[in-house]
Parts: sequence; C-alpha cells; structure tokens
Amino acid sequence: MKIALLSRNPKLYSTQRLVEAAQERGHEIRVLDALRCYMNITMNRPSVHYRGEELALFDAVIPRIGASVTYYGTAVLRQFEMMGTFPLNESVAITRSRDKLRSLQLLSRKGLGLPVTGFAHKPDDVEDLIKMVGGAPLVIKLLEGTQGIGVVLAETPQAAESVIEAFMGLKTNILVQEFIKEAGGSDIRCFVIGEKVVASMKRQGKEGEFRSNLHRGGTASLVRISPEERSTAVRAAKTMGLNVAGVDLLRSNHGPVVMEVNSSPGLEGIERATGKDIAGMQIQFIEKRLEELHTSRSNPSKTRGRG
Repeated sequence: MKIALLSRNPKLYSTQRLVEAAQERGHEIRVLDALRCYMNITMNRPSVHYRGEELALFDAVIPRIGASVTYYGTAVLRQFEMMGTFPLNESVAITRSRDKLRSLQLLSRKGLGLPVTGFAHKPDDVEDLIKMVGGAPLVIKLLEGTQGIGVVLAETPQAAESVIEAFMGLKTNILVQEFIKEAGGSDIRCFVIGEKVVASMKRQGKEGEFRSNLHRGGTASLVRISPEERSTAVRAAKTMGLNVAGVDLLRSNHGPVVMEVNSSPGLEGIERATGKDIAGMQIQFIEKRLEELHTSRSNPSKTRGRG
C-alpha cells in the first residue's frame, strides 16, 4: 500500500510514529508538506504536484493539517480525494471540526452534552450574554485559537465585560462559555478510531492553570472512562464525520461535556500515558477500510443486497 502523509514537519513525534507504523506493516509512506503541494484542477486528469514532480497515485492519505493552514491543507486533501485516494479523515469533516461555532451547533443538535455557550456580535449585548452562560467566572475563547492560546478565564463580571468588549473592539469572533469548576483544571482526551475509543488519558493543568493542554505544561495520566463518556466521545467524532479524532471531555456535575473535537490529535502524550500503539491502529484502520472498499467494488451485488 502507498500512503501519503500530509505533515509540515517530518520530525514531529506524531509524524515519525505514523511513518514507523506504516513501514513496520510493509507499506510505502511518503511525508508531504501540504503547502508545497500544488494542483492541476481539470475534469479529465486531476493531479497533485510536489516540488516540480507530478505525484503518482496513492492508495491512502493521512492528513496532519495544522489549524493555521486549514484552508490550503484541506484543498490539497480534496484534490487527493478527487483522484480516488482514500482519506483517513475527509476534508469536509476536518473543515467542519475546525469551525468551533459550527461544531458546537452540530453537537448540540445531536443532543450531546456541552458547556453553556454564548455567541454575540454587539457590545450592547455583553451583559445579557454573561448572564446567559451563568455569570462569572466564565471562559472566553477566540474562535481561531488552538492549544489553549486565546482562552481566557474571567473571574468577575467586570473582568468578563472588559475582555469581551476588548475582543469585540478588535473585530475578533469569540465564544463565551460557562466555567466547569468541578473539573478542577483537568480534562479527558478520548482517542477515537473508527467509532471506538481506543485510548483515553486525563490531562491536568499545572498549578494555578485552568487550561490542561500538554503544550502549556499540563501532565497526562491513564484514566478509566465511564460508558457514558465513551459513548459521548464516539458520538462526537461521528457527528463531525471523523474516522480519527481526539475528543476532549470535561467531567461536570451533569455528566460529560464536550469541549472540542480535534481532527489531528497528537500521539505523543496519549501513547506515552497509555503505552498503546495508536499509530499502528490508524494504519490497521486504513488497511481494513481499503479492503472493505476493494471487496465492495469487486462484489457490487453483495453491497446492494445489504439494504
């Protein structure tokens, strides 16, 4: 099997582990910087070019697309999809999950637990917006933020008003969310592959830090999750349309709530916390799906008969 891995940094732990896992299972894998890919968009023979070379066809593509390059990265991924390459995560699912507001609205529509969230445009509505989410303390998030950057805890109504008005003054879109105090600065990362939670870890923020991101000094440990948490994580990934996802949950007094669904979850923290070969599981998932696709194409009558 020939696999393309879209990653801007071949030295990243996640990239290296996926390359190792693919090679260990006898596959050919090539790391491509999505920003160095360019496309010939034509009806008869769409193609992807890379550093002056037209790329041969790949059986599968693993997208590791950073948030800052979502638009171009997903355009490249769509081109691979047009050429008949199987994507581990589809471009439309990645785009859907990267839009924080849209993803929350989709999760809400499916009845998944969420922190009470407010969204407004005018400074005149700030006071009512704060009341809507239960008052201070509350969390203010930039829609474009990642890895805990652009997330602010406002501990008083006055601080909340000041921060919200400042962001609005900069014409920046923000979400305002209730603060889940009982979570104690921790969250649970559930790693979902193919509608199954294959691993989970608890991330704890450092002393005095309400954000639990490992990039911000948080620590990771093995955790046992409840059936409700497992079901919530699987449903959240499915709602986004993702085959592989990192679903971040908080344990609230009214059950698990979804904070975010990540379409390019990192492997380092969760592999080290759980000791599981999650990179290998992703390659196995691709193998299984390609085999199913090959079987369905070889026996179209059997596929039709299932309905």
